[in-house]
Amino acid sequence: MDIDKLFKMPKLPAGANKRRMPDAPTPEMLKKMKFDSPVAQPNAQSPPPTSAPAKQKRVTVEDVGEDTEDAGDDFAPGGDADYFMEEDDEGRFFGGGLTSEQKEILTIFENAGDENVPDDTEALSVTGVRKLLLRFERAANKNQAQRSKYPDDPTKFIDSEADLDSAIKALLPLAQVPKVAYPELIRSGQVETLVGLLSHENADIALDIVELVHELTDEDVGDEAEDDEEDPEEREAALKNLIDVLLDNSILELLVDNMTRFNETEEADRQGVYHVLGIFENVVGSKPDLAERLVLKTNLLSWLLNRIQAKKHDENRGYAAELLSILLQSSRLNHSELGKKDGVEVLLKVASQFRRRDPVDPDETEFMENVYDSLCSALSEPDIKELFLKSEGVDLMVLTMKDKMQARSRSVKTLDHAMSGQAGTETCEVFVEAGGLKHLFSAFMGKASKKQKGTVVPTATEDATHVLGIVSSLLSNLPSDSPARIRLLAKFVENNYEKTDKLLDMRQSAQTRLAVVDQEIEAEKKVLVADGEDISEEEDGWYLRRLDGGLYTLQTVDYILGWIVMEDDGIRAHAKQMLDRRSKTFRDVISTLQVYHDNVSEEGTTNGDAPSELSQREILRQLIAFLDSC
Repeated sequence: MDIDKLFKMPKLPAGANKRRMPDAPTPEMLKKMKFDSPVAQPNAQSPPPTSAPAKQKRVTVEDVGEDTEDAGDDFAPGGDADYFMEEDDEGRFFGGGLTSEQKEILTIFENAGDENVPDDTEALSVTGVRKLLLRFERAANKNQAQRSKYPDDPTKFIDSEADLDSAIKALLPLAQVPKVAYPELIRSGQVETLVGLLSHENADIALDIVELVHELTDEDVGDEAEDDEEDPEEREAALKNLIDVLLDNSILELLVDNMTRFNETEEADRQGVYHVLGIFENVVGSKPDLAERLVLKTNLLSWLLNRIQAKKHDENRGYAAELLSILLQSSRLNHSELGKKDGVEVLLKVASQFRRRDPVDPDETEFMENVYDSLCSALSEPDIKELFLKSEGVDLMVLTMKDKMQARSRSVKTLDHAMSGQAGTETCEVFVEAGGLKHLFSAFMGKASKKQKGTVVPTATEDATHVLGIVSSLLSNLPSDSPARIRLLAKFVENNYEKTDKLLDMRQSAQTRLAVVDQEIEAEKKVLVADGEDISEEEDGWYLRRLDGGLYTLQTVDYILGWIVMEDDGIRAHAKQMLDRRSKTFRDVISTLQVYHDNVSEEGTTNGDAPSELSQREILRQLIAFLDSC
């Protein structure tokens, strides 16, 4: 075989303008030229690599007409047809970076105008929205008809399925103009079609619908596209109307059913689950009362409890814990349902993972916080407190406090909720029996383990508040003269009353913070009075500000101080002496407790005439009376 003949360039026809490419060709010249690649004849056999010495290849160019169509798909890297078409101001050119397949996809979208699809500007108008909805309706009907006619021959309906996929994605921009698009969407009756497609045989179509609904129900819909002058209340009203129609078509139940259909090992399905969780968050955020419907009417709670138990942490596991925390925030029915589904046991099991190790990143830290927040929300119910005890939740929290990892502050918060109120009496007794006082007062004094030094430990703020809450609950619930109560009082005596001194230091710190807030409120009062406005309507808001600004801590400290002063003569004498050094007396404590008394609600009464236990207000009255006599 003659290798030279195989790679020999064909002769140019007579009159052809054959030339070599200049050293610095211009972009215009490159646009009119193409490379000639030597191609072997179909029947020619490829020679072995060593059959002949390699020859230097020559590249020639020839003039090509603008309408020549046989240039070849692979004449540039990646089959990019615009490889030589893009250039900067200095004449340098670069490839578009797209493969021939990607170019084809873009061409399909560019040619969508042939199907009467409006451009971006027109799509945001009423006319454009109607065209998009009409296109979607036709695509859905055509696909349904072809699937019914050829159920066993996918080749007959695959094209209509692709059109339906494209039509659904084309509806995504509707979220930019909810005031215009949502009324049209409802009026057209296509909401029912959208929801119905969640049951489509092709899971990809269901995923498209999930993504679309997630986008349409986002609480920030229309914030960027619509004018700032537009009334946000109108956008909110349009969103709520759409959610109402979606609910009327049982979308919540269908979404929960689809969650078991998706396989999270696949990226598309994993994103689909994420979008479903996002829809639930959007719906509950817009209509908080739907939290109970989600829990009571669907299997979502069971799915969430199962999902957070996954050994491997990922985005959906974190989102499941966040949604669970949202659903349990303020619904007593949801708390009870959690107990019925062994949710307390599940939450404690997941929380135990962080007893001896810290979360690996901020996402897992947020996951851990949501798990503990879910527990804290549910522990407001007496029956959940009982389940917490039966599941040995107190022992787990004490061990977590002992290990002093990041979860320690969350365990303190959980115990504060579990031990509060009269229903927490048994929890308080179990806490002392489990050796919790040692670890509690270690946190009270602000002590951290060696491995925690250098890390951020919120002892001075959140931790301190919950530690004080636990001590307050212990004093309220532990029986008089019981060994547990005596052990508690002994903590304030040991080491020359160091914990009593710490309590007084916390009192002074809270007073300092509260003084700043009081000055701000007084300044606001003067302005309102000068303007002749009624300040009585602002009193409740100011009181809440004072609570956040240090009053709550001050009230809890003085409540504890009143108890220990009343029960131990040595503590009383020491506290009086230390208050004198700060130019304070028990009258200052009484003043704080009186404000506390006036704003606390009655508790502890039964259906009979007499209370089953002393109410919080009755306890405060007795403390005030004792301090007044000192």
